[in-house]
Amino acid sequence: MFCEKCGKEIPDSTKFCPYCGAPVSKAQDFVNKAGEAFNAAEQELGSAFDEVKQSFTGNSANQQNAGGQYNGGYQNNGAGQYNAGYQNNGAGQYNAGYQNNGAGQYNTGYQNNGGQTPPPYRGEKLKDDRGLASYIILSIITCGIYGYYFIYKMAHDVNIACDGDGENTSGLVAFILLSMITCGIYAWYWYYKLGNRLANNAGRYGLGIQENGTTVLMWCIFGTLICGIGPFIAMHILIKNSNMICNAYNRAHGLM
Repeated sequence: MFCEKCGKEIPDSTKFCPYCGAPVSKAQDFVNKAGEAFNAAEQELGSAFDEVKQSFTGNSANQQNAGGQYNGGYQNNGAGQYNAGYQNNGAGQYNAGYQNNGAGQYNTGYQNNGGQTPPPYRGEKLKDDRGLASYIILSIITCGIYGYYFIYKMAHDVNIACDGDGENTSGLVAFILLSMITCGIYAWYWYYKLGNRLANNAGRYGLGIQENGTTVLMWCIFGTLICGIGPFIAMHILIKNSNMICNAYNRAHGLM
């Protein structure tokens, strides 16, 4: 929060500004928090609009051009090597993005748990800043259409970040058709499976995710009784955990 008198940033619990001594009112504290929440929601919306725009225009921060060059700094030199994200030195080791030192450890802090490693680079940076506010607002504005686009892109990114785990998150067509056939039950099953997959893949990136598919499913079922907010909390959990996984994938391949 910021002092109303001198404008300097001060801790949230401060009663008097340590710079000018002015009292900090509860009303001002509320205004500051509301402003921060509004700015965060505005950033989410901007990021969501950019994602939709890129999907239609084909512009991506890490697209491959005709010469095998990736705009994000990844270049295929013709021998299956990449100059930035990671480089295969011929012995199954990677010089930059992550490197297996023979003991299952990776230089970027990612640990190989049971032989699992971060999947190889796929030529694109995954979106790791999705938010519940933009999901709700844009779904309302587009009469639910953005909600389906959101599901499609989330499944796409999770399938890349969790590639090699032996699972596949169903895409939009299956989600819509099976949800209609089962009167919405399949959607809950889809959330359950996604929640479990994110939790199971956390170890590949050295992450600790507490919520699993059961947590998400319980919020969907019983949370509906709490003024209908359960499904939104379940979606928040999926968004938060998928952001963590996608962010870890990006960091593992030097895309940050």
